Formats: sequence, C-alpha cells, structure tokens
Amino acid sequence: MLEFDDIRLECCKDVYCPREDSFILMDAVKQFAFGSVLDLGCGTGIQGITALKKGLDVTFADIDKKALECTKNNIKINSLEGKVVESNMFSSIDKRYNTIIFNPPYLISDKLNAIALDGGREGRHSIDIFLSEFNNYVLPEHIILLLESSLNNYYKDVKKYNAEIVQINKNFFETLVVLKFK
Repeated sequence: MLEFDDIRLECCKDVYCPREDSFILMDAVKQFAFGSVLDLGCGTGIQGITALKKGLDVTFADIDKKALECTKNNIKINSLEGKVVESNMFSSIDKRYNTIIFNPPYLISDKLNAIALDGGREGRHSIDIFLSEFNNYVLPEHIILLLESSLNNYYKDVKKYNAEIVQINKNFFETLVVLKFK
C-alpha cells in the first residue's frame, strides 16, 4: 500500500504504478482542477482520486480493464465514489468537463505496444490523438492538465497551444512537465 498525503493506493499487476510523472501531475491537479473532471487513462486512479479528495465530480476512463479494476479498488480504499468508464481515449465519453487530466504513454519505441508507457515512434501517438479531440469534450470554462516529456518535444505544444508549464521535473535523461492550457 502506498500513501501520498491523504491518499492510499494499491499498485496492481500490469498497471502503471505512480512515479515521478504521476506525482508532478498530482500536484497540478491539487492546485488547478475544478468542476467536473475527466481522468483519462486513469491507471491506478491517482489523479482522479486527488480530484475527488478536493470534492470534485470525477469520471475515470481507461482502455485497460485491469486499470479500471485497479481504479475501482483504489476508490473504495479511499472511501470515495466516482464513475468508471471503459474508453479508448474519448470513444465512450458522452459529456463535457471543466478539467481533463491526462498522463499519456510518452516513451519512444519503434513499435507501438498496448502498454501504459509506449508512445510510439516519436512518443506522441496518444498525445496527438488527445490534442486533436479534447476540444469536443470540454465545457466553455475549462483547463487541460497534460503531462509531457522533453523526449516528445513538449515545447512544440507549449507554442502551438499557448500552454503554460505549471510543473517541471528535470532528471538526467529527460524533463517532465505538466502543461496547463485552455
């Protein structure tokens, strides 16, 4: 059992366990999330649970059934309630949100695999899909909290979307950032 502030999480087999990227995104969620929230690619549910702890209404979505079961368990461990939906990106999402949180697969590989880390050849496969679709799922007053890496050229999205870097974590092989944009 992992504990972060007042959140308890159980890591689950074959589900990405929270690491540095999760923690800087969690800090941004604590600071900026508001209204109705979509935790897209929820994994263990850490981001959505953080939003639930703020008293927000959260929908958790993931393509992976194991991740959804893990999220359901972690919601229960924290004595909270949230809607959990199986969805390939936005495919099963039927409403609009004030806040969308996304920690996408962003590691670079030659072959796109269905795992939580694999972002394809440039590490941008899921990021590019997300960026082309999110506008259809936001309310007029909204923010996006998106985790990106220097490995997939986050600075291009900063420029293109006029995004603000609200969290940053530099280490020896990459820089992780949380981008906030409207």
